[in-house]
Amino acid sequence: MIGKKNIVFGFLYLVLTASLGPYMLATSAGDIDAAYIAKQAPVGRVQDLKTNDFEEDLEPLKADQIAKANTDAVLAINNIVNLQGPQARMRTTHAHGNLEAVLNILAGLALCFIAVAKVFKQIISWLFIAGAILHSGMLYIGIVFEQGWAFTLIQAGPWVVLAGLLLAGIAALIGFKGEIVQDS
Repeated sequence: MIGKKNIVFGFLYLVLTASLGPYMLATSAGDIDAAYIAKQAPVGRVQDLKTNDFEEDLEPLKADQIAKANTDAVLAINNIVNLQGPQARMRTTHAHGNLEAVLNILAGLALCFIAVAKVFKQIISWLFIAGAILHSGMLYIGIVFEQGWAFTLIQAGPWVVLAGLLLAGIAALIGFKGEIVQDS
C-alpha cells in the first residue's frame, strides 16, 4: 500500500505543525497584549492634544513638545508592528504545514484507489512528502528555529507539491478504480 507512508507522514507532520499554535500563544501573545496596553497612553495623549488644538493644561504646546508626543505614539505603534511580524510568519508556517499535512493524508488515501504502475505511484507519493518538507518544513526551520539556510530551499517546495498534484490527477484519470487496489 504505497499511500500508507503519506498517511503516516501526514498525521505525524500535522502533530508537529499543529503544535506551533500553542507555542505561538505561549511565547508571544503576552508581549503583544502588553504592547497594546502600553500604546494606549502615548497614542491617547496625541489624540487628546489634537482634540484640544495642541494645548495641554490650557497652555499651547511648542513644536518640539508636539513632536516628542508624536514620536512616543509612533514608537508605541511600531513596537506592536515589530512584535506582530514574527507572529504573522509563524501563523503562515502553521497554516501551510497543516495544509500540507492534510494534503499528504488525502494523497495517501487517493493512492489506495488508483491502479497505475507502482513506480508512478511511488513518484507521486514521494513528491507530496518532499514538497511538504521543502515548503512548510523549511518555513518551520527558517522561522521557528531561525536557520537562514532553510529559506534557500523554500522556492522548490510549492513546485514539488504542484508536480505531485499534476501527476496524481493524471494517475486518477488513468487508473481510479473506486475501490482499494493491491499494488503489485
